[in-house]
Amino acid sequence: TGPRCVPYTAWCTNNVRNAAIIPLGAVCGLLVSALVVAASLHYARRRGLIDQPGQRRSHSRPTPRGGGIGIVVAALLCAMPSLALLPQALPMTTVLVLALALCAVAAVGWRDDHAALPVLPRIGVHLLASLAAAAFVFAPATSGNPVPWPWLFAIAVVFAGSINAHNFMDGIDGLLGLQAVYVFCGYALLAHAAGQTAVMVAAATAASACLGFLLYNLPPARIFMGDVGSGALGLLIAAFAGLLVRHAFVLLWPCAILSSAFLVDAGMTLLLRMSGGRRWYTAHREHLYQWMVRSGFGHARTDCMYMLWNLIIAAPAAWAAARWPEHGFVLAVATYALACATWCAGKRACLAAMRSRKHVLA
Repeated sequence: TGPRCVPYTAWCTNNVRNAAIIPLGAVCGLLVSALVVAASLHYARRRGLIDQPGQRRSHSRPTPRGGGIGIVVAALLCAMPSLALLPQALPMTTVLVLALALCAVAAVGWRDDHAALPVLPRIGVHLLASLAAAAFVFAPATSGNPVPWPWLFAIAVVFAGSINAHNFMDGIDGLLGLQAVYVFCGYALLAHAAGQTAVMVAAATAASACLGFLLYNLPPARIFMGDVGSGALGLLIAAFAGLLVRHAFVLLWPCAILSSAFLVDAGMTLLLRMSGGRRWYTAHREHLYQWMVRSGFGHARTDCMYMLWNLIIAAPAAWAAARWPEHGFVLAVATYALACATWCAGKRACLAAMRSRKHVLA
């Protein structure tokens, strides 16, 4: 039988139709992203947008930044039209608001990549863009049921949190790009099972756009994503999850499971810093992935460890949550509990490895 969130006959019919649509969107997203990233690489070198190695950095050589603009342009030119034009399309106003919100987050990130902005203007833009996106993603015209304003504000906070969480997790070569490919592919599969063609193709296109960026960002990276890309990806990931959830609330649990590695690392690190009285929004190297690099794993091996979690733990759990939605909440809680335990164990292992290295060097 096919997935339970769509009748089996409709699911089979979608297979044939989608087989012709997905490759076109994927190729367009990949090509546009790769071309824009190549142009941004030359631009960054001319303008001196170079990240220098330092105590709070995880790289060891000067590297241009701002390559995430390729993902943003590909999303605007390829993914957004898919949402507006394909079967089960969103209303044009919703697509336009999503595109404008994406542009706003990307613009403030682009400005921050050129010269550091104070935290309040950045957070203000993130919250306004998130509120606009949440209001239209869950608008009555698209969902059929009005969402109370207090809930919309709560969703907007979640969207803004996703923007900043993904910004925090963009600290080593390839990690955020690989995570985004994985999450968007998961969203595409969920949308396919739910019979949401427009969302499916848009998510697949976003995944291919991230692949175009990864051509330049896999270790050793030739260019970094920058705030222009990390913040935009955080909004896109949250908005696409919202589009799936407004179609079927039970899809909340597989969507949450797909992002478990990043959300737990960002959340646990944030809680640890706040409990210690430190400024959570300043640059640091206290995420688990940063500890792994410092303890000798390197960028490529650390990327592999996160992908192993995604493929061995999160992907099967997300599939099970989608296949048996009545157990989705329990599966999500269990996945996050295991992720928190893994985070704590990984942190202790990294600290022990670093102490051992210092002892040997001494």
